[in-house]
Formats: sequence, structure tokens, C-alpha cells
Amino acid sequence: MRTLQHPTLCPIARSTDLMGDRWSLLVIRELFMGLSRFHDLQAQTGATPQLLTARLKRLQADGLVERHAYSQRPPRYEYRLTEMGRDLMPVVLALRAWGEKWCKAPDEGVAVRMFHAACGTELDLDYHCPKCAITVPWAQAQPWPNPAYIEERQQRAADFGRRPES
Repeated sequence: MRTLQHPTLCPIARSTDLMGDRWSLLVIRELFMGLSRFHDLQAQTGATPQLLTARLKRLQADGLVERHAYSQRPPRYEYRLTEMGRDLMPVVLALRAWGEKWCKAPDEGVAVRMFHAACGTELDLDYHCPKCAITVPWAQAQPWPNPAYIEERQQRAADFGRRPES
């Protein structure tokens, strides 16, 4: 792990030193959503190749992401969350819940509705299952993306595929 920019005992300051920018969080979001290849990460985050390369290297150096070769010729890599990176899930879910509540118009709808896999009930933003009266672990939740959100992601990927090489 790298040396902190501002040494402190405060865990919030230390955490934001590692994850405190938009691009790192967007990369982590996409890795949680199952993307792992540079091209796909770039398409969904909108990062430039240089910015994405820098963030992936930093996330790797900090122990949040690991890189695995999937092609020797040409050399190509995919990126996966480490245990440390996977432990960011509650942070990502908290940002999701906060963003759904405070950063969207009411008529936009939830980007991804979550359902309890065991009973099929839609979960509250805090992952509480009203039917079972429990907080459901992320691994036991089934995502149901809003059709508009699916279309948005597909359009981003299509637009990215049409961009001229820099």
C-alpha cells in the first residue's frame, strides 16, 4: 500500500485517500457489475485511456484490484477485485442508496431494483426485506435493472465502439 498523502489516524481520511475520486469509484462499480476488461471499463466510466490506466495501476498498487492476463498475443489483461476491493461493497451500496434518494428526480425511477432471492420481495434501498424482516446480504440479492438504465449502458457501449481511435 502506498504512503498516505495526509498521515492521520482517522479511518475516513485514510479511506478517502485511497478511494476519494470519482474515477476510482466508477471503476469499482463496474468491477462489481461484472465488467473486467479495459475496453468495457473505459466505455462505462467514460474515462480516457490514460486516466483509466492510472486509476487501475493505483487501485492495483493499493491492493484493491488485481490484474490477470487473458491473452498473450497481444498482451491483454482483465481486472478483478481483491478481498480488500470486495469489502467496499457496503460503501458502494450506501452511495447507491444515498444517490437514489438525493440525486435523482422522483420520476426517474430506481436504476437497479433489488429483490431478495429467497422470497422474491423487492428490497428497500438499505437491503431490508419487508416480507422476511431481515437485512439481506448482497450475495442474496437479485438485481433487476431499470430498462432505461440498461438502454443507457448499451448506448454508452455502442457510442464507445464508434469512437475513432486516439
